[in-house]
Amino acid sequence: MGRFDGRVVIVTGAARGIGFGTANRFAEEGASVAIIDLDESAASDAAGRLSLVDGAKAIGVGCDVSNAESVDAAIARVVEELGGVHVLVNNAGITRDNLLFKMTEDDWDLVMGVHLKGAFLMTKAAQKHFVEQRYGKVVNISSISALGNRGQANYSAAKMGIQGFTRTLGIELGPFGINVNAVAPGFIATEMTDATAARLKMDVEEFRKMNADANPVKRVGYPEDIAAAVTFLSADESSYITGQTLYVDGGITLG
Repeated sequence: MGRFDGRVVIVTGAARGIGFGTANRFAEEGASVAIIDLDESAASDAAGRLSLVDGAKAIGVGCDVSNAESVDAAIARVVEELGGVHVLVNNAGITRDNLLFKMTEDDWDLVMGVHLKGAFLMTKAAQKHFVEQRYGKVVNISSISALGNRGQANYSAAKMGIQGFTRTLGIELGPFGINVNAVAPGFIATEMTDATAARLKMDVEEFRKMNADANPVKRVGYPEDIAAAVTFLSADESSYITGQTLYVDGGITLG
């Protein structure tokens, strides 16, 4: 028996990276999984690569999480095709890094729209079903950048906003059998961080080693590390935890 047998899980931004690693962990533990991504073709391809157990299903759904109509349509499709929804992981995100004096209004709005508004719209749409069944788990993906990071005023503000959003929903939704928590990753080896290395004109392995050397455990993180934390916070064994942000960062924020 898997921890998520009979459960339906939605993971946004899950065509690759942390999102895909998380979606696959849920699939391995018995869940039916909806991969939501802006690119429906990429979402469907990712859904086809999940390690599903017998009887579970997976679908890829195209959705702009910053658009209410798109979100409502996506949730409705998941419920219709997979038979319900029990867990929501708000992982979708983008970066538009720049120093404040160079940051455009579009840079700000796009990042806020995907990270913060996206989490708001997805959770608002899902909680209707959660409240009705008096059961639901929401895990929001924050970041250690919430604590401040040069060149990421938009991203840092959005990721700290996620933590405030999480705490508030823990208070509001707890009486309805809904747990809301967040995970704040440190450096995770993904295509996105590899692209950062390229932008900095650094070798990928050199960039990873630099980040590994900066934390107490002396290694970088991988999507599987975040998936382990997300699935724990989505499982019934963590039902007495809500409104919390778990930093999964190799200890780098310890100072």
